[in-house]
Amino acid sequence: MASGRSEWERRQAALRREAERQAREAATRAKEQERERQRLHLEKQQATAERRSAKVAKRIEELDRVLIDALKVRPLSFDDMRVTASIAPFDPGRLAVAEPAPKWAEYAPLPPSGLSKYFGGQSRYERALLEERERFDNAVAHHQERERKRIGDLNAARSAYDLYVSATRTKAASENARLNDLRRGLYAGQSEAVEWLVGKVLEKSTYPSGFPRVYQVAYRPENRDLVVEFELPPQSIIPDVRAYKYVKQRDAIDPVPRPQTEVKQRYATLLARVALRTLHEIFTATPDVVEAVVFNGRRNTIDQATGKKVRPHLLSVQAERNVFEELVLADVNPVACLKRLNALVSPNPYDLEAIEPFITFDLKRFRFTEDMDVVSGLDSRRNLLKLSPTEFEHLVRELFVAMGAEAWTTIPSKDGGVDAVATSKNLFFGGVCLIQAKRWSGLVGLDAVHALTGVMADHNATTGVLVTTSWFGRASEQFAQRNRITLINGAELKHLIKEYLSIDVIPGTTPPRNARASDNRQSGRPGPVQ
Repeated sequence: MASGRSEWERRQAALRREAERQAREAATRAKEQERERQRLHLEKQQATAERRSAKVAKRIEELDRVLIDALKVRPLSFDDMRVTASIAPFDPGRLAVAEPAPKWAEYAPLPPSGLSKYFGGQSRYERALLEERERFDNAVAHHQERERKRIGDLNAARSAYDLYVSATRTKAASENARLNDLRRGLYAGQSEAVEWLVGKVLEKSTYPSGFPRVYQVAYRPENRDLVVEFELPPQSIIPDVRAYKYVKQRDAIDPVPRPQTEVKQRYATLLARVALRTLHEIFTATPDVVEAVVFNGRRNTIDQATGKKVRPHLLSVQAERNVFEELVLADVNPVACLKRLNALVSPNPYDLEAIEPFITFDLKRFRFTEDMDVVSGLDSRRNLLKLSPTEFEHLVRELFVAMGAEAWTTIPSKDGGVDAVATSKNLFFGGVCLIQAKRWSGLVGLDAVHALTGVMADHNATTGVLVTTSWFGRASEQFAQRNRITLINGAELKHLIKEYLSIDVIPGTTPPRNARASDNRQSGRPGPVQ
């Protein structure tokens, strides 16, 4: 009995030892698995942080190369846009394959042989011969009918293909002819052709993701310059984090903030790159009919004080071709380059501080007449030169009202050289704007622009607008830009009246084609229309 219990106890002890050994091994494996899991998790978190950091670094590199990358792109040309008629070969499919004709050998019955022809075989053969001949003739007829239909369908397919080829070639030829017309128009300085090409250039320009692709282009042949209203990217285009790091103690991936001063500096530099890039793309794609480009950069945003949509100007630069082509854009500091070009740049573009801040003035110093409704009596194709001076001044006032301003026309001979006064936060001017309307038939010379600055100074006005039915010279444009004056020539006035008053008018006179307007004070004044 004792020895029996000892043996049983020994077996139980051995089983316990084996179970304990297996438990120790399982615990060891579990610890090793946990350590491996933690190692893999750590590597995964670190890799995620590195991947996010690399994404931010790549984004910054893309933004830093906005200008440099554009310098490597071959300018868009008319040859690039020529259409080649891409014509697939004619493929009629099964219609091209003729169906094999029936063969008599497949229908002909076997003639009787041996004794069978003496025991009714010959008569049976002759009956079968007649039946098979009839079947064969029917098969031939059906085959011929199918072949006639196949050939008809094949010919129809060939005709349709020929029409397709002709239409494709005609369309390509028409498009290429249109391109040829646009090319000739471009070198002749036609506004439509110049604006079309520049629109294509800006459309083909490839930016990183997040850039708005909104722009307006207007060519002024009288000054041989181009005006571009360009939607600038939002502030959020600049990553507000510099990198990401994994914090092991909290098992968290934390962003490393980018200093706000760096964000603002990078945003200002990016806007400068966009402006220089756009100027470069336009100058390299256009001939000398574009002697200058005016780039106006705006932001489409919400005024936090009013909740209304606003589009403040953050950057404006006018560049002459001969000056711009001397720049080595690959090596410039974009901000310093704009400064050299005498650009108007927002002091705080990140905070959407407009180039011209709003200033309030006392409007009681001006005496105003009752408003006249000139628009209702204006014929859709009426020549503006045929309006009386008073009617023209009131029309200008109504235009500014339609554009969102509060505007009044001043009393004649008591306005101190002012035809109208307007104020608005939402137009291209801020504060009080003094308006002069010149119903002239020729060049409005530089002396007229000089005179407006004197009136502005006398009335302590924020800005001025000189509106004419004719045109201005380059020197006037440059002087106006330096002195907070907006010039609206006849072509622009026609466009604004059409857009805001829905009336199509004849502005008056246009400068001679391909002739540079002169600002000579003696020869450049044709005088107002009497």
